[in-house]
Amino acid sequence: MAPTKYTNRTIPKISLHDFPSRIDEITTQLISAAETDGFFSLINHEISPTEIEHMFSTSASFFSLPDDIKSTVPFSHLNAGWEKNAQIRPSTGQPDRKESYQMQFGSAMSGSWLPESVLPGFKDTSLEFMRKAQSVSEKLMLCFARGLGFEDDYFVKAHDVRRPESQTVLRLLHYYAVDESVPVPEGYYRAGAHVDWDFVTLLFQRPGQSGLEICPGREASTSFALNDTWTKVEPKEGEIVCNIGDLLMSWSDDRFKSTFHRVKTPFVVGEDYFGQRYSMAFFNQPCTDAVIQGPKKKYEAVTGREFTQKAMNRNFAALKAKEALESVANGAASGAAVAIS
Repeated sequence: MAPTKYTNRTIPKISLHDFPSRIDEITTQLISAAETDGFFSLINHEISPTEIEHMFSTSASFFSLPDDIKSTVPFSHLNAGWEKNAQIRPSTGQPDRKESYQMQFGSAMSGSWLPESVLPGFKDTSLEFMRKAQSVSEKLMLCFARGLGFEDDYFVKAHDVRRPESQTVLRLLHYYAVDESVPVPEGYYRAGAHVDWDFVTLLFQRPGQSGLEICPGREASTSFALNDTWTKVEPKEGEIVCNIGDLLMSWSDDRFKSTFHRVKTPFVVGEDYFGQRYSMAFFNQPCTDAVIQGPKKKYEAVTGREFTQKAMNRNFAALKAKEALESVANGAASGAAVAIS
């Protein structure tokens, strides 16, 4: 495997302190970050480090359960529930080595919550944390709306989690520890390079559990171009790392950038983090009936449901294309081996 090339990009750090009186200043900072790297971190955002760590402990209590209990709330077509080693990235053709549990606010969770007797307080704690994350998200939405010339509540209405059409998700993630004493298996990926489909992602990380890396350079929301120069994003207590998703890239007529990112597979002892990694991603996804189209109308108008389906279709097509190319390459290699023998 070729060595990864790195560069030290500066990830903007934006404070939401005194938001009502600093909206214009914060909007300017957010727009600048969205137009460049597509990543930024938030501080002074009203979710305390104690509240974040409490939610991490709640997440760990879920993942510590036996698989046969977690499997009673399996991942469903409604984008809710538990999955394990099941998400295959087009960039790798291999499943990410992790497990996750996805939660929503409304009816999509019917049958996807564990009973209170199995995990006391889990549902209430999770929903309360999700409401806090939503509050932070709505501040960003107001700023992005102003930056694009929409009414202040334009994006907030499109992501109204009180409606049954809501698709917003909190995804709890658990990456497995990797044994430092043996070579990492071929094809092992913690999370392969990808972009998010949503409006904007709020990522919560546990300090000391590194691995997130970003790779800017995407020019259009429909392309899968990817350069190979990465930047490490170390987790820091209380900070929320945010990235623009494909939805906002499209909604901004490609003015804002949806950036490739990954969770690195550890290889170098003493440099990479090999232990268990917990993170939480709050994906702001529009209501299924929200209409998505940028102010310049670069792309045709689609609904939230249609945008998500098209994103899934593109990923599936990219994965099939990768499989086809590998099949041809393997066939050519096999033929050469026969000829030589």
